[in-house]
Amino acid sequence: GESSMKAARLGGRIVRVAFFARLMTRALELLKDPDKLRALVQSAGTKAEGARASDALKEIWETLMAFLRLLRAYVRGDYRNVPFKSLLLIIASVLYFVVPVDVIPDFVFGLGFLDDAAVLAWVFSVVRKVVDDFTAWEASQPGA
Repeated sequence: GESSMKAARLGGRIVRVAFFARLMTRALELLKDPDKLRALVQSAGTKAEGARASDALKEIWETLMAFLRLLRAYVRGDYRNVPFKSLLLIIASVLYFVVPVDVIPDFVFGLGFLDDAAVLAWVFSVVRKVVDDFTAWEASQPGA
């Protein structure tokens, strides 16, 4: 009945929160290893290109691309004006996008990307000012 549906939704949220907490720990490890962080950004870019036609990703495409550009600039040392917690959230959301064991597998006819899109959209809502500052900085660079 309705109570079992509520329990299932709550269970799903708990799983996502626990999973995301593990990703935050992983994000911290990646932050200490620029080569691994660079590899994550590369993997995310490859996966994003393959999923670009997905309806779910269309709405958050620019957000995902901004996250990846920010991380590339951070790894290169070109841009470091990112609060630590925001940086961890961005890395964790990109990890969530890349990690093959999503809460909803990607192969379930595009539904998996809805999950990815929801996580990316939520993180963007939290770090919007950080991303806006980065894109303003990016636009001010020579040749932008």
